[in-house]
Amino acid sequence: MSKVKTNSGAKKRFKLTGTGKIKRKHAYKSHILTKKTTKQKRNLTHVGLVDKADTGRVKALLGL
Repeated sequence: MSKVKTNSGAKKRFKLTGTGKIKRKHAYKSHILTKKTTKQKRNLTHVGLVDKADTGRVKALLGL
């Protein structure tokens, strides 16, 4: 039986917390920032958590 491979894109985008939740970054923070307000850009900086409905899918990509 072959090994489970980690998805390369997922391992760059997600990190596990100590309690087993999955951290993620917000989208829309990389370019075209001139038309976004300072408040919007500041709120996109904060780290979010992956929704409970998507955790199984993300863990499968991470090989967990």
